[in-house]
Amino acid sequence: MALNYTFSIIKPDAFNSGKAGKIVAHLEAQGFVLKAARVMQLSKKQAEEFYAVHRGRPFYGELVEFMSSAPCMPFIVQKDNAVHALRDAIGATDPAEAAAGTVRKLYAESKGRNAIHASDSDENAVREGRFFFAEADSL
Repeated sequence: MALNYTFSIIKPDAFNSGKAGKIVAHLEAQGFVLKAARVMQLSKKQAEEFYAVHRGRPFYGELVEFMSSAPCMPFIVQKDNAVHALRDAIGATDPAEAAAGTVRKLYAESKGRNAIHASDSDENAVREGRFFFAEADSL
């Protein structure tokens, strides 16, 4: 059975350009319920740990630097089949390929500065949510 919550991060590009509220409102209009959120700046060590699954890939170093460069907004949202629903709502990694009306089509700058991270599986939603929020255990 699919989880009814998932994890996401409004990345530094979108947060620092004042798009966080618009992104959350966009998701709420699609039926997502915000359950937990915080604003923080990841240390390089935290970014390395969070994105460890990508270690060894060509973009890993750039991703770690970007995600630790400025504040971001980790959050948890709730909705039926949340992981799949959020992945659909945010769109393709490259905003040029994202469907109209998706978060990345509306708010992302580029493939590397794509406004938002979203868990790609129920298992990762649990792991990633717990990385930032103790509340993830009770959702």
